[in-house]
Amino acid sequence: MKRIVFLLSLICLVIASPLCMSAEDNAEEKVEKKINPKEIIFEHLGDGYGWEVPFSHDLRIPLPVIVRDYEGHWHCFSSSRIQHGKEYDGFRLGGKDSKWHNKLVGMKPVTQPDGKVVMEEYRPWDISITKNVLAIFISVFIVMWMVLKVAAWYRSAGYKAPRKFTGAIEAMIEFIYKGVIKPTLGEQAPRFAPYLLTVFFFILVMNLLGLIVIFPGGANLTGNIAVTLVLSVITFLIVNIFGTKHYWKEIFWPDVPLWLKFPIPIMPVIELFGIFTKPAALTVRLFANMMGGHIIVIVLTLLIFILAVMGPVVTGATTVVSILFSIFMLLIDVLVSFVQAYVFTMLSTLFIALAQEKGHEEHKTPETKTNK
Repeated sequence: MKRIVFLLSLICLVIASPLCMSAEDNAEEKVEKKINPKEIIFEHLGDGYGWEVPFSHDLRIPLPVIVRDYEGHWHCFSSSRIQHGKEYDGFRLGGKDSKWHNKLVGMKPVTQPDGKVVMEEYRPWDISITKNVLAIFISVFIVMWMVLKVAAWYRSAGYKAPRKFTGAIEAMIEFIYKGVIKPTLGEQAPRFAPYLLTVFFFILVMNLLGLIVIFPGGANLTGNIAVTLVLSVITFLIVNIFGTKHYWKEIFWPDVPLWLKFPIPIMPVIELFGIFTKPAALTVRLFANMMGGHIIVIVLTLLIFILAVMGPVVTGATTVVSILFSIFMLLIDVLVSFVQAYVFTMLSTLFIALAQEKGHEEHKTPETKTNK
């Protein structure tokens, strides 16, 4: 333990030394050029047309841009052509004053009432391979590789227990299926297990990739509410499409006193509202937890540069504290990545199980009905 603390302290001092010298040599320059924490945070957490290179604010890995202009023509080019405010083929990234900030915009001529023609921004039909899109593809391939690796093991080795990485994946499958899916869904478990296991590993891989600084990590997928919303909508559709007659009966005509249902449908309205609050809870829970973890780490890192103008002593102390707390938060985020994937899967399983409940009439066997 003492060796680990010593190594961490040594790393912090090594990193802090150049920062202290930079703060002392360029204090006046940093005062004139102030850091905008809000802009940096949203730039790192948002989507982009290029993949950031670590320790460089200017270099980006280019990605393909595919857009359709207002005349119906398709354009395909590298995102490197529109980086740093450059314009290419009538397209550029929206500036700070644009209502489409950091989004791809085009320029088209618009005739004003006085007959003057001016160039105006418009949002083209954009199907570009952005950072988040590519990160989703990478996550899908990783999940497929993990699952197919376990399947290939059992095809070749039979019932022999797998080892190392394959054994860890198989253990997680057993943990989720026998610890969450099977006890909750019972006989319906094999029917819904493929989706629930897929969503667990998909969220887990996205969470862990978001904690990695270098490519293929760094994309804040589960911190993007659009991604979590799509996952929640899929659960919402499965719950309501495969819901039983008893499930729908309890929504529109629940088993409560009549005055709560007629003439004012108090309970049916509450139950109907509850259908939509479940996916909303799934969306916000995953999005807020993962977004919060990323923001804390970025803010701790920004403290080093914000306080750099106060001198080398303050910069050195801030660097050591910020790095130690950032490492601690990253370790916490690794645990949170597993917890949030587990919670999303558990709640999805619970919502599906509630929609699979059968009424007393559905539980009766034909023999019982005949005897009555």
